Amino acid sequence: MKPDHPLSGAVVLLFAVACGLAVGNVYYAQPLLDAMAEAFAMDPATIGIVVTLTQIGYGVGLLLLVPLGDLLNRRRLIVVQTLLSALALLMITFASNSIWLLLGMALTGLLAVVTQVLVAYAATLAIPAQRGRVVGVITSGIVVGILLARTVAGGMADLAGWRSIYLLSAGLTLLMALLLFRVLPKHEEARPDSAYAALIASVFTLFKEEPVLRQRAMLALLTFASAMVLWTPLVLPLSAPPLSLSHTEIGLFGLAGAAGALAAARAGHLADRGLGQWTSGLSLLLMLASWLPIGFTQSSLWALLLGVITLDLGLQAVHVTSQSMIYSVRPEAQSRLTAGYMLFYSIGSALGSIGSTAMYAWAGWIGVCWLGAGINAVALIYWWMTLAPAPSKSCGEGACRNAAPPRSAAQQS
Repeated sequence: MKPDHPLSGAVVLLFAVACGLAVGNVYYAQPLLDAMAEAFAMDPATIGIVVTLTQIGYGVGLLLLVPLGDLLNRRRLIVVQTLLSALALLMITFASNSIWLLLGMALTGLLAVVTQVLVAYAATLAIPAQRGRVVGVITSGIVVGILLARTVAGGMADLAGWRSIYLLSAGLTLLMALLLFRVLPKHEEARPDSAYAALIASVFTLFKEEPVLRQRAMLALLTFASAMVLWTPLVLPLSAPPLSLSHTEIGLFGLAGAAGALAAARAGHLADRGLGQWTSGLSLLLMLASWLPIGFTQSSLWALLLGVITLDLGLQAVHVTSQSMIYSVRPEAQSRLTAGYMLFYSIGSALGSIGSTAMYAWAGWIGVCWLGAGINAVALIYWWMTLAPAPSKSCGEGACRNAAPPRSAAQQS
C-alpha cells in the first residue's frame, strides 16, 4: 500500500485511543496484585506470575497473530481480536479461582497484541514524511493507556473491588470494536497469498536480514525488562507499612509517567530528522540515572515521583525511536517487523516481572533497584556497541536501499 495523502488527525486519534485501551488491559493488574493475592490465597512473593502470564500471552500473540496483518484483511482482523478481548476480560471479571484468573490473564495478553496490528497498520497508511510523527502520536496513546490503566484500576478497586475495572474495560472494548468496524478502510490492496507457516518463519528471516531489527529488539528486551522491574513489585512496598497507601494512591503514581507520553511524539520527530541513535543514547542514560531517586522510595515519595518520570521519559523515547527506525526498513512487512520487535519487548517484560517479585522477596526494595539499574547499564553498553559501523553487505535490502551514502542500518534514522 502506497498512501498518497497524510492520515487525518481524527483517524490517528482513533488509532491512539484504540491502542491505549487495548494495551491498558495488560497493565490493570499491577496495582491490584495484593488484592488478587488475598482474593485467591496466592503467595505475595509469587503473585508476579499474574503479570508474567499476561506478558507470555502477549509474546505468543506477537508471534502467531500480529504477522497475520501482512496476510489477512486488517480491518476484519482488528475487529475480531477486539471482540475476543472483551470476552477474555469478562473471564477475569467472573473468575471463581486462580486457574480461571490466570487463564483469563494469558488470553488477555494474547489478544492485546491488536495494539501492534494497529500500529503497523497506521505506519502503512501514513505517508513516509509523517510516519515517525504518526507512530509517535499513537505511541503516546499507548503510554497514556498504560498510565491510566494503573491509575483507574487503583481507583476502581477502592470504589467497587478489583474486578470492576475488568468489567468496565470489557464494555469499552466492545464499543471500540464498533467504532473500528465503522471507521477503518473497507478495502485494501491485494497482497500475495502466503502459507501461514511461511509467514511466521519470515519473522525470523527478517532478523537475519535486518541488523536494525536485531539491535532494536535487544534494546526493547532490556529497557522493558528494567521498566517492569520497577512497576511490577511497586505495589508491595507502597501498600505495606509504614507507607500503607491505598490502591487509589498507588495508582496515581502511574500518572507521574505522563512525561513519557509527551516524549514519545517528540522522539518520533527527532527520528524523522535522523537523530534516532543519539536520542536513544540520551534516553538510556536518563533511565539509568532514574534508579538513584527510585532507591529512596521508602523514605521519600517525592524521590519516587522524580524517578518514575525520568524512567518513563527515557523508556518511551527509546521505544518510539526504535519503532520509527524499523518501520522504515521494509514497508511490505510492517506487521512482521512489529511482531519480531515486540516479541523481545514481551520477553523482557515477562522476565522483569517474575524476576522483580523474586528479588523483592529475597533482597527487598534496594535489591529491586540494583536489578533495574544493572539491566539499564547493560542496555546502555549494548547501545554504544551498536554505534560501530557495520559492513555494507550486512545491511538488509530495505536499510541499504535508503542509505546515501552507505552506512550501517543501526546508524539510520
